[in-house]
Amino acid sequence: MCELLGLSSDIPATVNLSLTTLAEHGGFSGPHRDGWGIGYYEGPDLRLIKETAAAADSDWVRFVRNHNLRSHIVVAHVRRATVGERSYRNTQPFVRELAGRMHLFAHNGWLAGIFDSPLFRSSRFYPVGETDSEQAFCALLERMTELWRRPGEIPPLEARLSVVSVFAQDLTRLGPANFLYSDGDTLFGHGHRRIQAATSRVEAPGLFCLQRRCRGGGGGFAAGGLSITGADQTVALLASVPLSDESWQPLGEGEVIALRNGEIAERHVGVQPAIHA
Repeated sequence: MCELLGLSSDIPATVNLSLTTLAEHGGFSGPHRDGWGIGYYEGPDLRLIKETAAAADSDWVRFVRNHNLRSHIVVAHVRRATVGERSYRNTQPFVRELAGRMHLFAHNGWLAGIFDSPLFRSSRFYPVGETDSEQAFCALLERMTELWRRPGEIPPLEARLSVVSVFAQDLTRLGPANFLYSDGDTLFGHGHRRIQAATSRVEAPGLFCLQRRCRGGGGGFAAGGLSITGADQTVALLASVPLSDESWQPLGEGEVIALRNGEIAERHVGVQPAIHA
């Protein structure tokens, strides 16, 4: 399965060290050699870097590390192809414009039957590639169009969380559905099930969260795969597996979490239907 990493921060932060750790899963310590990508929000717009080569020996990963790119919201994905060929169009994260903002999505798992399900069709957004993940993203944005009606106006968080939560619960009927989604204002994460290294079984948890705070002083900190410069920082990370020896907290099965400025703004725990792996 793929690897996910998301960051929310109250000041622009870099995830260079975490990306390096994630890249090691992408070919050296893990089997994920089918591409990788990372998106950095720049206001409502997005700086997206991705390629089909393995992240572990990528010149682009070194470029990201050497250029110290920073953002309030960052999402990264390392791919192990299950649906769709190894190609740029099938490499995550996926992005689309809605209401004058770039929306971003990255998924971990597999979604049997999504192309035939009426719950995941869209009349406005269409996949560029062949993956079940991109089809899911298009379906999510179709649902979001009811909220995002005017450029420059951000819908209430409660309304967006409701749409994401219902979508996530529908998605779990098809298979493992861990995902990260952002509209540039909030980072949403859904933890479900994934193949566990210790048991080789598909089970929870599917996503972990780490919160860090650094108050006072002016030097910032570099720890737990995260480097930030500034006097006061609040950050939160979401990842498929813990990336450091810190107190990563597993999301409950079916839990949706909303992160803003490094804080947990809202969370929703849904009832998950059984799936067969």
